[in-house]
Amino acid sequence: MGKNSLLLQPIKVGNLTLKNRIMFPPLTTGYEERDGSIGQRSLAFYERLAKGGVSYVVIGDVAPVRTASPTPMLFDDSQIPVYKKLADTLHAYDCKVALQIFHPEYDVPGVGRMIGASMMAMKEAEGLKAAGDMAAFGAKMQEVQKLRADAYAKLHHDMQHFVSEATVAQLDAIKAAIAQAARRAMEAGIDAIEVHGDRLLGSLCSTLLNHRTDAYGGAFENRIRYALEVVAAIKEAAPTVMIEYKLPIITINPDGSTRGKGGLLEAEGVEFAKKLEEAGVDMIQVAQANHTGNMGDTIPPMGTQPENWTLPTAIKVKEVVSIPVATVGRVLTVANGEEILEKGQSDIIAYGRSLLCDPDIALKVAKDEPIRECLNCNKGCVDAISSRRYISCVLNAENGDESTIFINPAEEKKNIVIVGAGIAGLEAARVAAIRGHHVDVYEKENRIGGQINIAAVPPRKAEILRATEYYEKIMKDLDITIHFGTEATKDIMNAADAVIVAVGAHDITLPIEGADAPTVVSSWDVLAGTAELTGHCAVIGGGLVGAETAEYAANKGHAVSIIEMTDKIAAQESSTVLPVMMADFAKHGVKQYVNTKVSNIANDGKLINATDAEGNAVAIECDTIIMAVGSKKNVFDVEGVTVPVYYAGDCAGERTADIASAIRGGYKAANEV
Repeated sequence: MGKNSLLLQPIKVGNLTLKNRIMFPPLTTGYEERDGSIGQRSLAFYERLAKGGVSYVVIGDVAPVRTASPTPMLFDDSQIPVYKKLADTLHAYDCKVALQIFHPEYDVPGVGRMIGASMMAMKEAEGLKAAGDMAAFGAKMQEVQKLRADAYAKLHHDMQHFVSEATVAQLDAIKAAIAQAARRAMEAGIDAIEVHGDRLLGSLCSTLLNHRTDAYGGAFENRIRYALEVVAAIKEAAPTVMIEYKLPIITINPDGSTRGKGGLLEAEGVEFAKKLEEAGVDMIQVAQANHTGNMGDTIPPMGTQPENWTLPTAIKVKEVVSIPVATVGRVLTVANGEEILEKGQSDIIAYGRSLLCDPDIALKVAKDEPIRECLNCNKGCVDAISSRRYISCVLNAENGDESTIFINPAEEKKNIVIVGAGIAGLEAARVAAIRGHHVDVYEKENRIGGQINIAAVPPRKAEILRATEYYEKIMKDLDITIHFGTEATKDIMNAADAVIVAVGAHDITLPIEGADAPTVVSSWDVLAGTAELTGHCAVIGGGLVGAETAEYAANKGHAVSIIEMTDKIAAQESSTVLPVMMADFAKHGVKQYVNTKVSNIANDGKLINATDAEGNAVAIECDTIIMAVGSKKNVFDVEGVTVPVYYAGDCAGERTADIASAIRGGYKAANEV
């Protein structure tokens, strides 16, 4: 592709010219300061995208009012300099920046007053406690708890009903706040406003959520009225900014049920797109509607939706408007984006999770360099949003820390030996080579990847292999030599300048009577295809590996039971994947024994004896027993090694590492050599 790639061609959008077709869509990051301002962490993240060649960055969920929601905010003129710094920083790289203005679907002032009252009461309670008046302290704390409960009760109620109950005066005030935020953005030098067509506006557009009987409810023209009024208010308050509209579409699942609530069904969405163009909107981003209770419905994890899954609606929108249309949703590769542009199906490609994984997509396309492709695992990004942590990517050690974590060029070239070509060793090799070192990787097996190769076996998990495919591509152009089927001897290590040990871990067996029965096999061996399954399979251990192995066995046609000593199966699984897994368990009749502790294995490996939380005996007859009770780091003998030794991945600490920790461990070790 190179510089002639369609992804790199400029495009006129309203009064802007974007230097290429690569867009970073609005994602909640959690990088903002507690007051909603764009601080150093947030600024460094967006600057890194601009450095990587992105032409258009949208800052997600910018509230035009002071809210308790953990989002950026632009509600006062005093905040204009913060956003001017953001605009100036991105403009230095010829990157245009937009703010996605949204209003939460609740009575922000009302909820805010209630939360404020609870905070004041809490401060008073702390004063009483400090004064030693414990009786008054106890009474005040009861008041605090009631105020908090009332606030969250109102919030919960509003999230369901505010769209129908908000008065016209409240809607007018919200519209005015949005317009003033747009005006402030314009004065800060922000290039565009993206109207968040989901949330409050999408709820008003929706036949599923809007139950009003006034001018904003009922017929299609009424339900879209407020959104068009908001567009008009923005155009009046900020006439020089480009206006983009995020158009949320309620899609239909294979079983006929609807996916999403806050938005429009496809036919109405296409009609609305025409109305938006008539209203002066400069660009439309076609996206999946939200309000489902599960972010996986909006940002689907690997294996649950086809690539480019929202594109069919974007194509229909593009057919009826003349303004640029952006598509978003599992556009996994530059080849996907290139094909979409070549067919004229959309004009701009929004790479969200993909740019978290590799912010240099544009630069690498121009140079025909390998791109680190997103796994769509949702572990670091979507799960972080759901649990109010800052966003990250399991494959990118720099996310959220771009100003402090980056690859340091080496002062002198060294010969580095890396022991193990699992994911930690591969990342260590990449970073060390980019720093300028020569790297020799010693792997006793005949392929790279380590545990990634078995992690890709369970249902929907094959896409995880993109992680190792990236290293296979990139290492060809780096000063890295891999020695397969070769042990790193002490002589080899001592001939180097430094050694990074990344020898991984091994699975363990529960030390109980009967564990050595011939019917007992390892989950790792099952997924590797070296252990045979017969009949009813009982999986001891309902952690992530155990749950995935259970699902694998069930899909192979086996009856399956899972025995887990804690109260939850797959506690570490992504919140977007877990419902899919549980639905698969239900489909295949997988039995789940939680709060159940295995005592022994009897009858030549055909019976598991256990006890439940109440101490009752539980007997589970089975044909195959699969051990999935965890792993333990491999110990590597470095006695006699005289050069510096570093550790990465599973073998680095007392507890074994997940993929994110392995990547970060490999990155850190190589950056320190």
